[in-house]
Parts: sequence; C-alpha cells; structure tokens
Amino acid sequence: MPAPRLSVVVTRRLPERVETRMTELFDVTLRESDAPMSREELVAAMRDADVLVPTLCDHIDANMLAQAGERLRLIANFGAGIDHIDVASARSRNVLVSNTPGVVTEDTADMVMSLILGVTRRIPEGLALMSRGEWKGFSPTALLGGRIGGRRLGIIGMGRIGQAVARRAAAFGMQIHYHNRRRLRPETEAELQATYWDSLDQMVARMDVISVNCPHTPATFHLLNARRLKLMKPSAVIVNTSRGEVIDENALTRALKAGELAGAGLDVFEHGAAFNPDLRQLPNVVLLPHMGSATVEGRLEMGEKVILNIKTFADGHRPPDLVVPGVL
Repeated sequence: MPAPRLSVVVTRRLPERVETRMTELFDVTLRESDAPMSREELVAAMRDADVLVPTLCDHIDANMLAQAGERLRLIANFGAGIDHIDVASARSRNVLVSNTPGVVTEDTADMVMSLILGVTRRIPEGLALMSRGEWKGFSPTALLGGRIGGRRLGIIGMGRIGQAVARRAAAFGMQIHYHNRRRLRPETEAELQATYWDSLDQMVARMDVISVNCPHTPATFHLLNARRLKLMKPSAVIVNTSRGEVIDENALTRALKAGELAGAGLDVFEHGAAFNPDLRQLPNVVLLPHMGSATVEGRLEMGEKVILNIKTFADGHRPPDLVVPGVL
C-alpha cells in the first residue's frame, strides 16, 4: 500500500498553480478566504496537520506551539523572513521550520531602486498632479527633484538583497557604502566597489540615501532610532523594504514633519497596516503596501520552494531550506 499523504494546512490564498500542485502531492486544506487566520484558527490548524504553511502575517509563538499537540512536524513558511515564528520553541518540540530564501532578491532590489527614484524625483507628486487633472503644461521650475548619480548610498545589511541593491545603484552612478554584521570578503567589496563602515553612526551621518536591507531580530529592533535618525543629514532620504521594526516609525515621522530628513520610501511598517497616519499627509514620503517581492515569478518560485521543502521532508530527508536557530 502507498504511504499516506502528509496533511498540509495553508493559511492564506496562494497562486493557483501552487495550490494545484500542492493538492496533487499532499492532503491539503486550502484557505478559501485571503484574510489572515486568527490565533485560535492557527492553533487548530497546527493540531490537525503534519505541515503548516504560514505567511509573514501568521505570528506563531511558544504558547501556540505548546497547544499544537504532537502531530505537527514541519512549518514550511511561505517567505524568507521567519521573525514571526518562534523557531527555537518549534525545534524544542521537534518541529522543523523551513523558509524560501533567495527567490525575492532581485524583485526586492528592484523595488528599492524604485523607491529611491520615487522619493528623489518626486514621482508620486507628479502622478497625483496628473490624476487630479491639474497639470497645465511644462514648467522649468516645477517638481524639481534631485539627481541620484554621485550620491552616497548607505546599505544597512549587505546580504543577498543588499548586494543586489549595490549592483543596481552602482549602475545609476551612486557611491556604495555599507554596514553589516560581518564585513564582506575583499574580492566582494572590490566587485561592488563598496566601502565598509564598522560604525553605523558614522555611516548614517555621511550618507545621502540609506537603504534598510537587514532582517528584524532583537538586535535590529529600532536600529534606526530617534538618536540615529538625528545623525542623518537634513538632505538625506531613507528607504525601507526589509522589516518595519528596524526603524522607530514614530521618530521617523517626527523627523520628516520637522524637515530633519528630505524624504522616505517605505514598503514595510512597524505595526503592519496600522502605520502612523501622519505619514500619508507628507508629500515627501512614498508609501507602498509591502510590494517588494510582489511579482508573479517571485510568488511562484516561493511556492515551488515550499513544495520542495515539504516533499523532501515527506521522503524522509532534511528540507533543503531548513532554518537552523544557531545561525539566525
């Protein structure tokens, strides 16, 4: 007799192609609604499944895992970031956690450049003028932005995405600087023509544009706090496509309102959709609804990685994208 298929619960709607392939391979419970599951629904799903497929909106803590029972064996996260999952607690209960690294690198780096250009060239202001039907024709002094060529870009977090941003920014003529937990190899620095700063304070004080590309961890929570934001030049711009918790959002809002920063491009927010409403009123701020990895190709590749992790686990092997707590 064939071995019974793994029971898999998916917490959100995924691309149709991904859902169909999962249904072919596993005993899958799909989510009819695209609304996030409640805490109680997540606990119930973990009790009923061998594998849970959550997204970044599904916060899974130690208390929830303690209620999950003995059936759950794998949390196959749909996404690279795993700060919403208590990985250590999961592993202590013999529950493996996997993710989908690498597939969103190029898409997110593209969005970083879009936000840099959007803020510095005042693109949303131009779009708003056109949508209101108020444009009266060309004017030599209207909506003057700034050239990004020659500006210093400070990248916080020089992993896959940070390096992809560096390559794009260099093509635009920007000067590349970075701060990272570990310094890159000399040959990588030379390839990227990147200058390393051991001191984040010293770097942010000298940059024209700051790009946040590090994960959210206890060490990076409010890494850009009120004190560090005050170190930045009034002409500087900050862009964040990583995690909202890395920046003190209220302090950033105050600095923008006071003219202490020239602008910001934000794709992520400290409290998700409940972001500071004052940000919407500022013309020098570009706000996006977490679109950094939102491409058809990226979502399909994420789904393929989730399926590969589950299938490899079902076959009795270690998932290829297993998250190891010691290296977080």
